[in-house]
Amino acid sequence: MSSNKGKHIWVIGASSGIGEALAQELASQGATLALSARRKDALQNIVKNLSGTGHISCPVDVSDINALQTTASDIKKKFERIDSVIFLAAIYSAHDKKKKDIGFMHKMLNVNVGGAFNVVETIAPIFETQGSGQIVLCGSVAGYRGLPYGQPYCATKAAIINYAESLKIELEPENIDVKLISPGFVRTPLTDKNDFPMPMMIEANDAAKAIARGITSGAFEIHFPKKFTFIMKTLRLLPTWLYFKISRQMKKKQ
Repeated sequence: MSSNKGKHIWVIGASSGIGEALAQELASQGATLALSARRKDALQNIVKNLSGTGHISCPVDVSDINALQTTASDIKKKFERIDSVIFLAAIYSAHDKKKKDIGFMHKMLNVNVGGAFNVVETIAPIFETQGSGQIVLCGSVAGYRGLPYGQPYCATKAAIINYAESLKIELEPENIDVKLISPGFVRTPLTDKNDFPMPMMIEANDAAKAIARGITSGAFEIHFPKKFTFIMKTLRLLPTWLYFKISRQMKKKQ
């Protein structure tokens, strides 16, 4: 997409944080939005306050593929087409030394990873019929390397990175553009759970501007803030033995 103006965009995970800020940013640029999350009331309040007209609220649980497919059909009835789907839905746990309940781990996998698969399974046939479309999945720099006490969240984001890279090549022949979002620390209700220093943190509206700009660019990965993400990319390139040495120091500090 060369511009967001006039586009019909489905934002999933839009009830707070980056998703809410992105909805406001895209609407201000002239896009018409379908907003999804589990919280119906929150979505409706956001839709009421967006710039422009024609926006719709579509509450859904991304871990339920049948509900997701029904929602996609409903959106198609109201929009002439869907130009882009942005998957931001995620469950998060603080990176601490507390033991995570196995049931919670499976729930996180079902939403963060299973939800992404459900979205692609739902939207890819629609885009193939249209002849074009865009899928944007949200990973994280936390998925670049394994971080002490970061599982299961880091593992889910590593899966998203891998999945997006695979889809990029697979879906190119269908004229479907795939992009990956890799945020650093962004001030949201999720990061408010952390009790450790978060370097170079940015506000959600700054993240939204970066994403809105990135989905109209030719780049595969939309990562921000750049100073921090380039540091994390450097860690990704380190030999394993050196990374483990650095990780042990990170663990001691935690």
